[in-house]
Amino acid sequence: MKPVNAEPFRWRAGDRILECGRRTLVMGVLNVTPDSFSDGGRILDPERAVAAGIRMVADGADLLDVGGESTRPGAEPVSVEEELERVLTVVKRLAGDVGVPVSVDTRKPSVAEGALDAGATIVNDISGGADPRMFGVVRAAGAGLVLMHMRGDPATMQEHTDYADVVADVRAELAARVDSAVAAGIAREHLCVDPGIGFAKTAGQNLVLLRDIDAFAELGLPVLVGPSRKSFIGRVLGTAVDERLDGTAAAVAWLVARRVDIVRVHDVREMVRVARVIEAIRDARPGEEPAG
Repeated sequence: MKPVNAEPFRWRAGDRILECGRRTLVMGVLNVTPDSFSDGGRILDPERAVAAGIRMVADGADLLDVGGESTRPGAEPVSVEEELERVLTVVKRLAGDVGVPVSVDTRKPSVAEGALDAGATIVNDISGGADPRMFGVVRAAGAGLVLMHMRGDPATMQEHTDYADVVADVRAELAARVDSAVAAGIAREHLCVDPGIGFAKTAGQNLVLLRDIDAFAELGLPVLVGPSRKSFIGRVLGTAVDERLDGTAAAVAWLVARRVDIVRVHDVREMVRVARVIEAIRDARPGEEPAG
């Protein structure tokens, strides 16, 4: 866990600076897709997606993450044109209507470039920059970049769970992606890392990564984790995807207690409340009363 008195990271994303480390930031998930594992099709219409994003910000979201391609296990890719059609209007509207940074969840450089031109300031790349052109797009825009760990692609990733030591291996593979981004000219202050819960990991491996999440702070960058509604929760509780709110809350509480910088969640209102209460407990001092 990060020391209580550790200096906060300043994560630069375009004209935005996100201070990470004082409290856990909450990223709201907006899947503008018909087939995402959790909420596919519910906000496919751009007007509904924008309204959902505005509601998330009102509920306390610090960032919004807009995705136009399902990355559930076994998912097939969509074309650049279709992904752009799904996300551009939503990104442009949200970038103009909300006061928080907007991220685009994509592994395609052309989609990232279009979304950044439309007002996004962060690229959330589940492939960790597997397409080297992504680094040039991010560098040119001065955007923030989330490098997530994954092996293979969504269609094949669950065939690649053979780790000698899942924590050490994922950390080393993420460190290599960070080195590649820096070698391509992206300053470290623009980078964030994500261990990729649910991506090329078994349920047991996901639990170990969460247990040892402190290991990723050793990379010296903001750490983002997305536990929301993931299948490991279903395995633990025996619940369907729409019955994982309490399990998600437990995972978020653990992460906040460990001072993780950002959590990526679907249920913003509930998870913001979880985060604030856990922070109040974690940081309580004799003679001090919590702010109301």
